[in-house]
Amino acid sequence: MSENLLPHYKAKQIREAGKQYYVTDRGDRLPSVTSILNATKSWDDRQALWNWQQRIGTEAAAQITQTASRRGTGTHKQIQRYLQGEAVACSEAIRPYWESVEPVLRSLESVRLVEGTVYHDSLKYAGVVDCLATFEGVPCVCEWKTADKPKQTIDRLYDYPLQVVAYCGAANQLYQEYDLNLCHALLVVAIPDQPAEIFWFEPDAMVTYWQQWEERVDRFWRRLGYFKE
Repeated sequence: MSENLLPHYKAKQIREAGKQYYVTDRGDRLPSVTSILNATKSWDDRQALWNWQQRIGTEAAAQITQTASRRGTGTHKQIQRYLQGEAVACSEAIRPYWESVEPVLRSLESVRLVEGTVYHDSLKYAGVVDCLATFEGVPCVCEWKTADKPKQTIDRLYDYPLQVVAYCGAANQLYQEYDLNLCHALLVVAIPDQPAEIFWFEPDAMVTYWQQWEERVDRFWRRLGYFKE
């Protein structure tokens, strides 16, 4: 781990009406990034999900979703232990994903934050960023994902890029006294028996996705009947 670590901020996680919120030490109650994205999905995305559930059956879809969630959580914990310099005892279920992503992790430098809560005061949202580090000499936000097969294109990442820019914006604001000025992102997809896919986001793309994220946040609050000042 880097000696130039950022302070960790804590927030209590609660669920209300099917949405996840973070309550900061100042008492602010902020919706999670994923809750905002889920609540503001387009009709086409919702229809595609419904069609998939109908095609394979509701129970099978729920089982696939739960399995993917457990797989993602286990892989994240494994990565967290590694980046924090702890012993890595990998389970057999997680091993294929760990072996896929490990070479990327070894190339990281100046790891400054791992699994840290970040929040954005003006846009009113919060979340847990996977990692802030340097990749190939460039400071960036890092996000880890798992999949059974390659995504291949940005389009198949769906809302993942918006999730990344949301964490980037929150980190820049929360740690503004540290002059992070993050404007790049690394999104890594671990795949069994294959090298992890690497998606690298340059500043121009980050700006475009940030504008989309701002629109989603605005839509979220308007649907709840709130209007940010």
